[in-house]
Amino acid sequence: MISHITWRGIVAAFTLALSLGLAHAEPDEARKKEIMAAFEAAQAAAVAGPSDIKLAGQAVLKLPAGMAYVPQPAAGRLMQALGNGADSSLLGLVRGTGDNHWLVVARYEPSGYIKDDDAKDWNVDDLFKSLKDGTEAGNKERQKMGFPPLEIVGWVQKPSYDAAAHRLVWSMAARTPGESEADQSINYNTYALGREGYVSLNLISSRGDIEHDKPAAHALLSALNFNDGKRYSDFNASTDKMAEYGIAALVAGVAAKKLGLFAVILAFAAKFFKIILVAGAGLLAVVGKFFKRKEEA
Repeated sequence: MISHITWRGIVAAFTLALSLGLAHAEPDEARKKEIMAAFEAAQAAAVAGPSDIKLAGQAVLKLPAGMAYVPQPAAGRLMQALGNGADSSLLGLVRGTGDNHWLVVARYEPSGYIKDDDAKDWNVDDLFKSLKDGTEAGNKERQKMGFPPLEIVGWVQKPSYDAAAHRLVWSMAARTPGESEADQSINYNTYALGREGYVSLNLISSRGDIEHDKPAAHALLSALNFNDGKRYSDFNASTDKMAEYGIAALVAGVAAKKLGLFAVILAFAAKFFKIILVAGAGLLAVVGKFFKRKEEA
């Protein structure tokens, strides 16, 4: 079960940060109430592991113990309360319980069957340049919205594709001006390809916490299995839809621009709680928030 104190602490710190002018605009009372209500709804809807979570009629996530899953519509309400727009691909949110304070955003994209043959000879330097260029273009939109620029720092994990399991993992660090290395924002991206599209499980963390948190992302990816008839190997070239892009686009390109690099960020550290604003790569960047709060005495 998600801690009531933890969720209320997040809301209180988020509201305080906004009222102190650390965010783009001070919220009105209606906004504050909606943030609180969204967290309460997420808490009430959370399903604790171990449990089988059905995902969009495509797959089943065998949620391990020590994790909790927030389904729709509570997940979407929380994301929007914290600044994201509506996202039709959002399935839900997974977070650690107890001392595990990471967050994973689960999405399903009905892209069609994605050919993976380009993974055999992709150039990670080219992929990095594409992401960097996309982020710089996105910074123009950030500036219009009054947010600081975002700089791509480097790979946390270079793109790695398991052709047998049809699983993709990649991650990079990004920072805003004056941000310390430990606080650099991390999206640890994992994907499972299916016959009709893919499920993404995006772990939100920080540079200082990623080594501790990333095993959770791998555990979730391993716990996800497509249903019979929906697996990658079930593809029928004569009847099935083909995606308009290959697997490299899930790292940089069409899919990255469409989905955005960063989602709402909820990551926690041991002692202090602060808010920074992070927008994603590409023209459809998503505003995110990274939280840290002071421990209770």
